[in-house]
Amino acid sequence: MDPHIVLNRPEPIVSEIEAVPFRKRMALQDAIEALIDGHHVLVKDFYSSGLLVLNELKRYVRHQYPDESYQGQRVNRAVFRDLSNRFLLQVKDHRLVVRKAPEIGWLKILYPEVNEFLIPFSQVQGLNSAWQWYLNGVPMPVLKNRIFPFYGTYFPTRFEHLQLLDQWLETYQGLKVTAIDVGVGCGVMTYQLLNHGFEQVTATDSNPNAIYGMKEDLGKKGITSEVKLRFGDLFAQSNTQADLIVFNPPWLPLATDSDGLDQAMYYDEDLFPRFFSEAHKYLKSDGRLVMLFSNLAQVTGLTKTNPIEEELENGGRFQKESLIKTKVNSASQKTSRNQNWREDELVELWVLKLEKVAGGSEVPVRSAESRSRTSKNFEVIQSSAVD
Repeated sequence: MDPHIVLNRPEPIVSEIEAVPFRKRMALQDAIEALIDGHHVLVKDFYSSGLLVLNELKRYVRHQYPDESYQGQRVNRAVFRDLSNRFLLQVKDHRLVVRKAPEIGWLKILYPEVNEFLIPFSQVQGLNSAWQWYLNGVPMPVLKNRIFPFYGTYFPTRFEHLQLLDQWLETYQGLKVTAIDVGVGCGVMTYQLLNHGFEQVTATDSNPNAIYGMKEDLGKKGITSEVKLRFGDLFAQSNTQADLIVFNPPWLPLATDSDGLDQAMYYDEDLFPRFFSEAHKYLKSDGRLVMLFSNLAQVTGLTKTNPIEEELENGGRFQKESLIKTKVNSASQKTSRNQNWREDELVELWVLKLEKVAGGSEVPVRSAESRSRTSKNFEVIQSSAVD
């Protein structure tokens, strides 16, 4: 483990706390009522006993908060998260102290210095899922192979926006010397850039798990010189001037305090102004800024504004070269959430260039027409250039 990077992990409970013991022969409602009353509950026999309680807790929360709107589901998840964080498992010698529990390698990797602690059951479920993804990989259509995401690292489960990027990169005719991938996550866009011929990619992230996971994955692939990893906010004080900057920012405005993976999903009011201010400094005069976005926040009623449009209207730093939109696929039949808004959701690929310089002259650019071609697989709802 790199001693200079402190990985994000579920916080272990090492202090002594009072907890109501739960075993399978006990009534599920007793455990639910104890959690509602603010007590901790500790599973004492089988891993499956905890699954029964969590399923009952989900039913209780759905009954108490039946609103199936997007905002209502966010409230539902927040209540469940608060209650489930008091439902615990014990870990000792990097193993779960219940019978018939899964083997989770993260318990040794993430907690090398802690021999015994408590941890919320719901967090264990996340660790278990992440371990399976890490071991078995996640199919990634735009890369034609699997990725193996490190714990706590964002990875996409939808691909329309990445497919748009792949199609745009196929038509890109600019220089391919340097690129910056802001918020590398599990590395999908960095690998897309390399696959399309970029010589050097600087990949940044404020999540230490993403940087550590990428370093590990690049080492396994034997890619050591083509990618520079930088840990920090946005451009992480990189010294690179880029032919191309790519950014897949969060698509939803922040409603409550967030941490960890929530930072990959929700943006605060400060993010886009800071990003555009920095991007203006890092983009070469004839370079391009590509942003992947969505109208999800607008169709779900969370906001009426698009932060990219706000920058183009008021920022004075960039102008739009092209905008491509495509509809998203229908929600999976396996999900229990109401996702009717996806009928109106569009993902967007914005191509921006630097604003005209003083005096009205413009940085030389390749024609917008040659850069807005897309595959037949995508519906081009809007594609335009600014003269």
